[in-house]
Amino acid sequence: MTQRGRLITLEGGEGVGKSTNMAFVSAWLEARGVEVVRTREPGGTPRAEAVRELLLDPGFDEPLAADAELLLMFAARAQHLAEKIRPALERGAWVVCDRFTDATYAYQGGGRGLDEARIAVLERFVQQGMTPDLTLLLDMPVDAASRRVSQRTDAGGGERDRFEREREDFFSAVRHAYRQRAEAEPERFALIDAARPLAAVQHELAAVLDRRTAPWR
Repeated sequence: MTQRGRLITLEGGEGVGKSTNMAFVSAWLEARGVEVVRTREPGGTPRAEAVRELLLDPGFDEPLAADAELLLMFAARAQHLAEKIRPALERGAWVVCDRFTDATYAYQGGGRGLDEARIAVLERFVQQGMTPDLTLLLDMPVDAASRRVSQRTDAGGGERDRFEREREDFFSAVRHAYRQRAEAEPERFALIDAARPLAAVQHELAAVLDRRTAPWR
């Protein structure tokens, strides 16, 4: 019988280095013989990526209602779970995901001010008890993260997406919500100081992965 795979999520606000460190985490696991499926939220499948475009596109004149934003997040997640995450876990692969449901509690709950109880109803309905096995929360002060986003945008010649355009108080609320969740579930979360040099961050990530995933490998 195939052993179920594991779900590892990377969380954090804008500019904390999730993409770079997701590649590091995936490579670390693959070097130890683990089959890794890399994915992201919102998105991860063609239909879920189409929903992502709706959520991130800053070009609409019509504002997106907070409830509509929340429902779109879970619609994309339902598709992602059905078509990619659950099948991978069932065949024994490990899924490394850039954001998952903790982001919904942080962004739509903390940032938008939506009631956590309403989010929890959707979580139970869509996920049917599925939660990450390990969540790596990359954390840094909002002003420093904002500077990173600006540098990245300027270097790439692009524009900020709909979330990246939010005010500092929004991201402060997001960070606070993330940290509250990490404090409430220390057995699942690992809080990583992402303001340090990349080598130091990845040294800690490797130590956390070695300690936390050893019983599963």
